[in-house]
Amino acid sequence: MSQVNKKSALGKGIRALLDNIDEEINTPKQGVPAAAGQNNNNASNNNNTNSIARIPVSQIEVNPKQPRHDFDEQALKELSESIKLHDIIQPVTVIKVGTNKYQLISGERRWRASKMVGLTDIPAYIRTAGSQELLEMALLENLQRENLNAIEIAMSYRRLMDECELTQEQVSDRMKKERSTVANYLRLLKLPPDVQKAVRDGQLSMGHARAIIGLEHVDQQLYAFREVITRGLSVRQVEQLVKDMATERAPKEAAQAAIKLPPAYKRIEDNMASQLSTRVKLARKKNGKGSILIEFYSDEDLERIMDKMSI
Repeated sequence: MSQVNKKSALGKGIRALLDNIDEEINTPKQGVPAAAGQNNNNASNNNNTNSIARIPVSQIEVNPKQPRHDFDEQALKELSESIKLHDIIQPVTVIKVGTNKYQLISGERRWRASKMVGLTDIPAYIRTAGSQELLEMALLENLQRENLNAIEIAMSYRRLMDECELTQEQVSDRMKKERSTVANYLRLLKLPPDVQKAVRDGQLSMGHARAIIGLEHVDQQLYAFREVITRGLSVRQVEQLVKDMATERAPKEAAQAAIKLPPAYKRIEDNMASQLSTRVKLARKKNGKGSILIEFYSDEDLERIMDKMSI
């Protein structure tokens, strides 16, 4: 796909929100940055918005609604070395929030790397936007990047829906994704925290996570997750494990239907399973008495559970 087609493919996503960015990129007077580390005070003297200028690094703050939180330190170091040699090739994007004060919409990695290398100012697109539009721009801009993990993508989709009041269909339309793709990412946010963290840290692939989420109960999901980590199961092996577990559990659940836990106790059971990262079975009799069964799979696993329980 040509560069022109790539740009137009963004449709009413980030291109529509950033309006005339192509014109600005191709405008010689505004597009040529000053030498690295030299502050020409363009930011202070320029009263125009939607322009390009070099802005002091100290006057830029991180957007508190930035959807991305994880930054690879080695990648930042490599980027800083590149910036040291060539300056910033692609300006960051900011919005003016006060006198000599700007907030990042996109480009936090470039901003961080510039600080590491000691630049005093960096080139930036200066834009105007409302609070909601600012958030949507930041989310859409970050979602265009290829190095976001599946949970970061899912959280960005959820924020677009919750905070920008977009439907799942509108999100898929803006991102040029199938609605089913967006739905699959959103389902990941229903997984227990330990499983989500494993996806964020790269211990678990999205394929593994999608297979695990096929299990209905938290304790099952956590069991399957631990099997993946300890045994190094492939996605196909996890899919088979999930199928076997669902088949095995069906008769037991039917037999226990008559003594099904009240919703409040079921939530307690699920919360304990999530906190301890193992299967937990809570049983309660009509008179209020009951028992809690906590499973472990090795001496090391038992020690891990005891540490979590501070025993």
